[in-house]
Amino acid sequence: MSTNLIILAAGKGTRMHSDMPKVLHKVAGAPLLIHAMKAGAALDPAHTVIVAGHGFDAVSAAAIDFDEDAQVVLQAEQNGTGHAVLCAQEALAGATGDALVLYGDTPFISQQTLEAMNAARAEFDVVVLGFEAADAGRYGRLVMEGENLERIVEFKDASDEERSITFCNSGVILSSNKHMFGLLEQVTNDNASGEYYLTDIIGLARKAGLSATAVACDEAETMGVNSRADLAAAEAAFQSRARIEALESGVTLTAPETVFFAHDTYIGADTIIEPNVVFGPEVTVENGAHIRAFTHIEGAHVSRGAIVGPYARLRPGAELSENVHVGNFVEIKNATLAEGAKANHLTYIGDASIGADTNIGAGTITCNYDGVFKHHTEIGARAFIGSNTMLIAPVTVGNEAMTATAAVINTDVPDGALAISRTPQVNKPNLAVKLFDKLRAKKKKQQEESK
Repeated sequence: MSTNLIILAAGKGTRMHSDMPKVLHKVAGAPLLIHAMKAGAALDPAHTVIVAGHGFDAVSAAAIDFDEDAQVVLQAEQNGTGHAVLCAQEALAGATGDALVLYGDTPFISQQTLEAMNAARAEFDVVVLGFEAADAGRYGRLVMEGENLERIVEFKDASDEERSITFCNSGVILSSNKHMFGLLEQVTNDNASGEYYLTDIIGLARKAGLSATAVACDEAETMGVNSRADLAAAEAAFQSRARIEALESGVTLTAPETVFFAHDTYIGADTIIEPNVVFGPEVTVENGAHIRAFTHIEGAHVSRGAIVGPYARLRPGAELSENVHVGNFVEIKNATLAEGAKANHLTYIGDASIGADTNIGAGTITCNYDGVFKHHTEIGARAFIGSNTMLIAPVTVGNEAMTATAAVINTDVPDGALAISRTPQVNKPNLAVKLFDKLRAKKKKQQEESK
């Protein structure tokens, strides 16, 4: 049966103290909303509808950037979760199958949990996701009779007996489209908050003779983000899980607590990651690479056997082939280094292609930006770029060519040629002594005049 995904993302997030919509605050380099969309995407939904309110345009842009087929609808006034889901009704008019409600500020619902809810839907008309709470606090309570869920009671409306229940509501609900919207049309706001509760559909379903149940998940999956403290806790939870997954998949982390992953980081087995390494979004590291300490990587691909760092920076578009070496204080941006190429010290390579087994000397810079346009540098295979070479792009250095130390290269270098570009050295006898004497006299005069 097909699933239609509804993600509630209209809240302002007052406790975040931010102009940014709450669901656009990031965990592991991705907005909270995208984590929720990724979770739902595991079920291959027929339709995805985002219910947005505060910061509608920004939320829409983020959602469509992740899934161009997503529909974003407006909840102009926040009148409760039931009202929010009803805002998706028109977008799903005529859609068949089930409706799954997720939350844009709850990033960690797992694929396995959603699959368990799908399995339960084969037997029950409505399925709710619940959890055993270490501290039930103000969560809504799930009132069960055996496998049957009788009703959900919000904390504000619960009796003392109901408040003693520790099986709590996550807010995630799955049912058929028909039942979801049919039941919501019967919901009233006759409660302590004066809002339309999505949870009221359980009681209405039972009165209508429909079956309902609850599937349990680990409480950690239901972590919601409502404040900066929650955001920090969510980041810590994500990183802890990502480190464990990396270790279990054959990656060596010499100081796991100091390594930070993005939501989509992929690290191959037998890779070694030293302390204080940060992975931004869109990074793939193949098997057997070595990422040395204090390295920052984003938007890059590192191939098998490559060595990166320490203190290296790979920016978006960096492509390192097998057995490439990128050393300390080297920055690579939008550049490809072919197999065996080396740039071991104090170098910037941007908008460039570097051939196989080429050596880039310390202090080399590809001067790729003229203040308006970016220009490309092409260096062939087995070339040797001398230390402190300035490559003024666009420029090409041929195969097995060489540039002299401190060269400024602004015209192409043919295959096999040596390029020398420096002003001849001239020594002026005793001029340094005379110049220092003159400068010291000037300084002394200025100090006397200032007294």
